[in-house]
Amino acid sequence: MAVTGIESILQDKLAELEAQGTVKGNEQVICGIKSGNNTFGPRYLLAGEGKKEFLRMNSNSYLGLSLHPEVMAAEEEAVRLFGAGPGAVRFISGTHAPHLELEARLARFHHRGSAMLFSAAYATVMGVLPQLIDDETAVLSDALNHNCIINAIRLARPVAKSVYGHNDMADLEVHLQELIGRAKRVLVVTDGIFSMRGDHVALDQLTAICQRYEDRFPQGIITVVDDSHGVGVFGPTGRGVEEYCGATADILFGTLGKAFGVNGGYLVASETVIRYLRETAPFYIYSNPITPAEAAAALRAVDIVDSSEGQRLLTHLREMTIRFEKGLTALGLEFLPGPHPIVPLLVRDTVRTTQLVASLFSHQILATGIKFPVVPRGDEEIRFQINAGHTESDIDIVLAVLRDFKGESLG
Repeated sequence: MAVTGIESILQDKLAELEAQGTVKGNEQVICGIKSGNNTFGPRYLLAGEGKKEFLRMNSNSYLGLSLHPEVMAAEEEAVRLFGAGPGAVRFISGTHAPHLELEARLARFHHRGSAMLFSAAYATVMGVLPQLIDDETAVLSDALNHNCIINAIRLARPVAKSVYGHNDMADLEVHLQELIGRAKRVLVVTDGIFSMRGDHVALDQLTAICQRYEDRFPQGIITVVDDSHGVGVFGPTGRGVEEYCGATADILFGTLGKAFGVNGGYLVASETVIRYLRETAPFYIYSNPITPAEAAAALRAVDIVDSSEGQRLLTHLREMTIRFEKGLTALGLEFLPGPHPIVPLLVRDTVRTTQLVASLFSHQILATGIKFPVVPRGDEEIRFQINAGHTESDIDIVLAVLRDFKGESLG
């Protein structure tokens, strides 16, 4: 009952969010999925939209593994063996065989000494970074890092924290020079794939700079990469930005909820780092893990990525991404090109972005508009996400809608 005293305040805050244009609004509820075929990929049914079938161009399931029969079968079988949930946190009685099998598999996949599962990738970053930062540690963070990194640094109490220009290695080096004598340890933290743009960190350059300055800090420089949008989908065999750039971070965060198509987060690092975090990371210690069934499904997904079938999926995904980018070029539309399946179409106007999202929806295409103030004014975009379930026909349908919208808006 006491909450009534603040409801007017909360209403004012909601109105402020609406005025700023940052309110998320009502969620679209998926109430059914129609399987794809050789001509068209999967279609999605939405609550309130009757029998309309929607093409999903805003899914993080880049390889379509959330609908893979073997992944679903692995989850179903594990539910029968272990039940629907873990029943406890890990250190009490919540650790099941699939959790350990998946952690060992992820460590091998990323060529690391050990791996550690969390309930989500966001929880992984929030739970880990503060445990590696003390009052003698400085933190350097890329200007476009994900919200989870920003909030994790806020939870910590570093001796200094700085933001360097996005992917600006010269600026990173300047900040490192300024920290000499001020900190015993430095954490350099960056996204692998930057989710709003689809570009990637120049990890080979970043690690080379850190190596040059490591001896200037008594406890060294620790490189940390959150490659949630990269693992499973980026690089020749899907091992992410490390594989693509030919460089290795000290600590790598990943997710099971994007390319692997399931749920949960993880990190890979040395055995000592993982042992320490199991004893200190509150998001691990005090939260239930992903279910044993989710772990079994993710294990199957990792095996698929690391197979000839995974190579076929990656090849098809790249072909569809190239087809989409070539189509945008032919239409004379501005976008940020790159090898990752995030393809931002730059609209550069908030009203027009809203109109284009609505036009796509009216043609039964789901896409996400990113508008001011989430991005700077003039950088408004539609973030298209290609996945391996898309067909050539799907890509051409979207391009046709964009062609018609461009003609109408200029006519």
